[in-house]
Amino acid sequence: MAEKWTTAALPKMDGRTVVVTGANSGIGLAAARELGRVGDHVVLAVRDLEKGGRAAAEVPGDREVRRLDLADLASVRAGAADVRARFGRIDLVVDNAGVLMAPRATTVDGFEGQMAVNHLGHFALVGLLLDRLLSTPGSRVVAVGSIGHVIARLDPDDLGGGPRSTRFGAYARSKLANLLFVAELQRRLSAAGASTIAVSAHPGSARTEIGRHIRWVERALAPVAGLLQQSAGMGALPVLRAAVDPAVTGGEAYGPAGRLQWRGHPVPVRSGRRARDPETARRLWETSERLTGVSYGI
Repeated sequence: MAEKWTTAALPKMDGRTVVVTGANSGIGLAAARELGRVGDHVVLAVRDLEKGGRAAAEVPGDREVRRLDLADLASVRAGAADVRARFGRIDLVVDNAGVLMAPRATTVDGFEGQMAVNHLGHFALVGLLLDRLLSTPGSRVVAVGSIGHVIARLDPDDLGGGPRSTRFGAYARSKLANLLFVAELQRRLSAAGASTIAVSAHPGSARTEIGRHIRWVERALAPVAGLLQQSAGMGALPVLRAAVDPAVTGGEAYGPAGRLQWRGHPVPVRSGRRARDPETARRLWETSERLTGVSYGI
């Protein structure tokens, strides 16, 4: 049996620059802690600077907090410009921040809220930092997905899902978009001969702050939570493996090894059929460039 991948496998780093969105809690904070521990310079990209400051106190080594509101493209542009001004190279971007089953809302840019935060904001961020990534040998983009993507259907011409879309449907659709983004980004990186790779990872069923909009579900599951869920630290392992394991190749996905990919140590996993549709990925890319106004140029 293959040895289980743990944080003991994290190599020592020499001051790489890594950007982790949503690093003020949950999976993002757990990943930031470990990356800081092994020597990375961690940029905690967060919406709330006060919460980000408290989180940064838990991250060892060199770290800093930068404001980034993924629901507002003006904030994404300002945040990306701030990071670009500070760093000539970027080794890793972890697209972690997300919302789950938030009440239906429309952002200042006119987008459905969950799609805006989980996909469009990250699409814009990576595109605005792309030249820094491309000029850094061996750099990576890791998008944090969800096993919930398997139930989703996505029409690239209607990312909001229409008036009958449910809150969970909107979340699942945004997570499917994350995986399609990775697939198309990796296709373009490979075609350009770039050493940068794009990878996805999902935490399984982890106890984190992302469940704040469905506390009633958490209360109902409390008696069996230990059987169904894992800690944020365990949930961060697939993300960390995707971020640092030298055996990772572009386009791969990582998730927990256990039953239904809910719990366990990280292994390569196969994404759902709709996440592997190249035509949908291409169309989503074109829509995302149009909606965000960010063109990757590759």
